Amino acid sequence: MPRLPLTPAEYWDLYKPHRGEGEPPIPEPGPFEWTQFPGHGPGPELLGTPRTVLELGPGEGADAVHLARRGIEVTAVDFSAFQIERARRWWAHVPGVTFVHADVCDFLLTEATEYDAIYSMWGAVWFTDPEELLPLVAKRLAPGGVFVFSHAEPGPDAYGPQQMRGKWLEGRERELTVLRWQYTPDMWADLLKRSGFTHVDARVVPPPGDEALGTLLVRAAVA
Repeated sequence: MPRLPLTPAEYWDLYKPHRGEGEPPIPEPGPFEWTQFPGHGPGPELLGTPRTVLELGPGEGADAVHLARRGIEVTAVDFSAFQIERARRWWAHVPGVTFVHADVCDFLLTEATEYDAIYSMWGAVWFTDPEELLPLVAKRLAPGGVFVFSHAEPGPDAYGPQQMRGKWLEGRERELTVLRWQYTPDMWADLLKRSGFTHVDARVVPPPGDEALGTLLVRAAVA
């Protein structure tokens, strides 16, 4: 039986494993979507018209590539060595996108670059303490820059750092060694304003049809 990963980075090294023979197929960058439902909700227009963008937690890198193909300079930072190596291998031929192996807080703390937009699509924002992350993001946005992120709608009364439960790779339900931070839209708005953001729009995008779970979607700006 494989052992549980000991750190969050080890866990994300195992995200979306390839179970077939040979090299995994390169994913096709599809529509840039904030929700978990194809064709539902807004798209990249929430980022405005940035020249430079930073993605926090790109995973396979398809969303970063989608933006780079639109002529945007994209930097994508992930602390999973495996995911970054795979993204670099897959997308080396795409100009305008750079994949960086680093913890997002360490990167934001040590790099002096400012970005027109910073975003996280079901990525690092969900899995990083916002009290630490949000002030660092605010400092790395250019004047008038925007910060956009999305993740699953939080469950009732499950706020703050929550230990994930789920079926790990061997298929059995168990506690995972990963925390995710969940708050109501109003709680996120308060956290962002205290970290220096203005014009905060935090809401839940209702799911389509009879789906049970919506998407938390947050957009904020700096002056």
